[in-house]
Amino acid sequence: MEKLLSQEIELEILKNITNAKNQKSMAEEIGYSVGKINYILKGLIEKGLIKSEKFLNTNNKVQYKYLLTEDGIKDKIDITEKFIKRKKEEYEQLQSEMNYYTELYSYAKNKEYK
Repeated sequence: MEKLLSQEIELEILKNITNAKNQKSMAEEIGYSVGKINYILKGLIEKGLIKSEKFLNTNNKVQYKYLLTEDGIKDKIDITEKFIKRKKEEYEQLQSEMNYYTELYSYAKNKEYK
C-alpha cells in the first residue's frame, strides 16, 4: 500500500513538474508539505526521471526549474497506466458490490411485502 501511495505522489509531481513555479506552489497544488515534495524531487533526480536547472528570477533570486527526462516521461506513462488499471479494478469491484447489495435489498424488500 505504501508503494502505491508513493507512486501516486510521484505521478502527481510528474504531472505538475513543468507548471509549478517552485516547490511551495507544487506542495500547495498536490497537498503535501514542502519537505515531502523536496524529498521526492531529490529521489526523482537521483533516479534520473527529472533534472533541475538553476535560474535567476525577476528579483535576482536563484530558483530551480524542473524538467522531465526521457526516462521520466516513460516512467510517467508506466505509472499512469498502472494507476488507470488499478482504478478500473477498484471500479469493477465497487460495481460488483453495488449489484450484490441492490439484489439483496430488492430480495429483502419483496419478502417484506409478501
